[in-house]
Amino acid sequence: MAPHNSSQRYLSTRGGSYGLSFEEVVLKGLASDGGLFIPEEIPALPEDWSAKWPSLSFADLAHEVLSLYISPSEIPPEDLKDIIRRSYATFRVPEITPLISLDEKKSLHLLELFHGPTFAFKDVALQFLGNLFEYFLVRRNRVQNQGRRHHLTVIGATSGDTGSAAIYGLRGKRDVSVFILHPKGKISPIQEAQMTTVLDTNVHNLAVEGTFDDCQDMVKALFADPGINATHNLAAVNSINWARILAQITYYFHSYFSFQRSPCWQEGDKVRFVVPTGNFGDILAGYFAKRMGLPMDKLVIATNENDILDRFWKTGFYEKHAVHGREAEGGLPSDGAKAHSSGVKETLSPAMDILVSSNFERLLWLLAHDGISDRDNKSRGAEAGKYVAAKLDQLKTKGGFGVDGVMALAAAEDFESERVSDEQTVQTIRQFYHASGNGTTPHDRYILDPHSAIGVAASLRSIARSPKGTHHISLATAHPAKFANAVDTALKHETGYIFADILPEEFVGLEVKEKRVRVVKAAEGWEGVRAIIEEDVARELRSASETI
Repeated sequence: MAPHNSSQRYLSTRGGSYGLSFEEVVLKGLASDGGLFIPEEIPALPEDWSAKWPSLSFADLAHEVLSLYISPSEIPPEDLKDIIRRSYATFRVPEITPLISLDEKKSLHLLELFHGPTFAFKDVALQFLGNLFEYFLVRRNRVQNQGRRHHLTVIGATSGDTGSAAIYGLRGKRDVSVFILHPKGKISPIQEAQMTTVLDTNVHNLAVEGTFDDCQDMVKALFADPGINATHNLAAVNSINWARILAQITYYFHSYFSFQRSPCWQEGDKVRFVVPTGNFGDILAGYFAKRMGLPMDKLVIATNENDILDRFWKTGFYEKHAVHGREAEGGLPSDGAKAHSSGVKETLSPAMDILVSSNFERLLWLLAHDGISDRDNKSRGAEAGKYVAAKLDQLKTKGGFGVDGVMALAAAEDFESERVSDEQTVQTIRQFYHASGNGTTPHDRYILDPHSAIGVAASLRSIARSPKGTHHISLATAHPAKFANAVDTALKHETGYIFADILPEEFVGLEVKEKRVRVVKAAEGWEGVRAIIEEDVARELRSASETI
């Protein structure tokens, strides 16, 4: 088999791990030094990519992109193709992530990423990640002749979207148990029902009396607990897992080729991608596509009022800005706004309500690595790791850090940033409802969810300052029904608007279906969660051994 090249070997952003395989980083999730995994080198596109790739289906294109990061000695080509095929067979449209024109006069296009099982962009990555987990575990257990089976225990905390996408990606998978913690009564009814109506025996929903913060603290305590780590193989599914970033790279290429085939395209046109983002994972995938060689002009970051990223690009300082009391109030509890960590501003776009963007660490490593010269690649990587570790320590101890002018300019070469308020979000939803749309929505009006509306609002600002011949592809990250109350807030007084008209068939009656969820009382703490996990995993393993 072919050996691993440098783009198929992985290291930690904090310098403590080198030379890891793709399988190792997928199953570990987080490096032992607390860093995030990243390839030793970003691969360049093959010479024939511009001739060969544009006509490929989404699945075949994904195979070409992913093969640059995964050695065939780890996953043979036919196996990888099968994993990809099964991952995207669950989507409702053949294009997987279709591109539509939202405003032809303004050259504004929308990349719809919500056609997966849970109607959110996270399905693109988590369907793939679930199949990867199963593939690696089945293979390990096939060659294991004696002793305990290799079983993965996935633990995660959610305020809504991540939990349902993780559950749908992992339900029914062999040798995987998934435990998702959510704050009891503090996520939207649709999101709660999407999770708790999944009755597969390997899926365990835990409703915690407390906040999302409490859920996160419990998960962190479990990953730090030597006892459970000695008996269980713990894994994470949030956006720190490299496989999630990798899977999202494909739709940047796919949308670019879709645009090239459209009547709007003219030779020499420029393309900007505009990405609503909180944890910086989705837009980081676009940055990898750009570094690989996909010709795009800029990546535009679109944040809500939790604007640590926007402030970094405006000032060069990456600083927490916690708010409390009345200043923190906002959003809609019925859409999950009350689920979030203390210090976060509650908004109409709760999936982006964060204090710190976890994936920014990966960009910081890349910028630091690029700024080091006159050394071999491994030495540059080690030095970049030290830089990142020091900056993250400042973030922890002092609440933030700054970068020098050279690094700030390097970040500005590829990115711009916009901050969008709740009021502007509502205005954008109304504006595009009034305009005729090309999407399949009632009355030929396009209805944006609040996160997608933030991207569109940022796109309009970028359009105003961009030269002629610049097109904008804005990423639509969720179906509007996922955040029904925010959409109702914007459109309830509009003539002809009936939310039931856009409610997907899959959502109808979801809240009255049979549910399976276990309540964790505040007094039980993380130790109570550990006891539940140990009990349920033991039951699953006994059941599995009886059927082998």
